[in-house]
Amino acid sequence: GDFLDLDWAKSSATRLVVLTHGLEGNSRRPYMLGMMRAALRNRWDTLAWNFRSCSGEPNQKLTSYHSGQIHDLELVVKHALAQGYKEVALVGFSIGGNKTLRYLSLSEELPDEVSCAVTFSVPVDLKSSAVTLSSWSNRLYMKNFMSSFREKLELKADLYPGTIDLDGFSRINTFLEYDSRYTAPMNGFESAEAYWETSSSKPYLERIERPTLLLSALDDPFLSAECFPYDEASRNPFFSLETPRHGGHVGFMPEARGKDYYSERRALDFLTQHSG
Repeated sequence: GDFLDLDWAKSSATRLVVLTHGLEGNSRRPYMLGMMRAALRNRWDTLAWNFRSCSGEPNQKLTSYHSGQIHDLELVVKHALAQGYKEVALVGFSIGGNKTLRYLSLSEELPDEVSCAVTFSVPVDLKSSAVTLSSWSNRLYMKNFMSSFREKLELKADLYPGTIDLDGFSRINTFLEYDSRYTAPMNGFESAEAYWETSSSKPYLERIERPTLLLSALDDPFLSAECFPYDEASRNPFFSLETPRHGGHVGFMPEARGKDYYSERRALDFLTQHSG
C-alpha cells in the first residue's frame, strides 16, 4: 500500500552501489550525484533510493521514515539483487549512514552478495547528536529542518484528517521537541529517548561482519563526541573509523575546482579494495 522511488544510473556492470541519502535529502542532492558519477567511472552501476516522502511527493502511509528504520533499505537491496547483480556495496550519508550501519549489523541475515560499505558523517549516537544540534550555533540548520518537516506534516494532515495536530508547531526548535511530539508516537516509540536509543547504530557496530568504513570529520557541526566510535572500531576488525580534521557535515570539499571530492575518492578506493 505504499511506494519507494528509486533512481538508477547504469553502465552494464555486474556490481552495484546502493546510495542512501541523509535527513530530508533525496537522490538529487549534490553529494549523491557526485558519488553516483564516481561509482560509474569505476565500473559500478548505481541505485540511489529516496526515503518515503522525500522524492517530491508524499508517501501514502501516515508514517514515512525515521533514523532507525532499516526495512526499506533491506527491501531495496533485495530488489536490486533480483535484477541479477553479483555484488552490492552500500554508501550512506548522515542518517542514511546510520540506517546503513544498522542494516549491516544484521550480519547473519545479510545476502552474501553484500560485500562492503562506506558511510559518512553519521550521528551514530542520536541522543547526543540531537543535543548538539539544539545549540545556538546550529539554529539555522534546525530552522531548515523544521520548515521541511512542517511542509510534509501539512501534506499528511490533508491525507489523514484529524490525525496530526500542528497547533504550536512554530514553537518547536529542537529534535527533542519534534521527536517527542511526532516521530516517537507516529512510529510506536514511548518517547524521543526510546526512539533515539533503539535507532542509534552505535550499540550495533561490533556486530558488523562486512568491511565497513565510517568517515566523519572532526569539525562536523552535527556530531557530538559520542558520535566518534573509536572504541568500537578498535574492537571490530571489520569496522574502520577515519576522522579527518576538516570536512564538515557531508562536505569534504575538493582542494581545487573540478576535482573529485575527498569523500568520493576515499569511498571508491575502499570499495575497490574490498570488492569481490
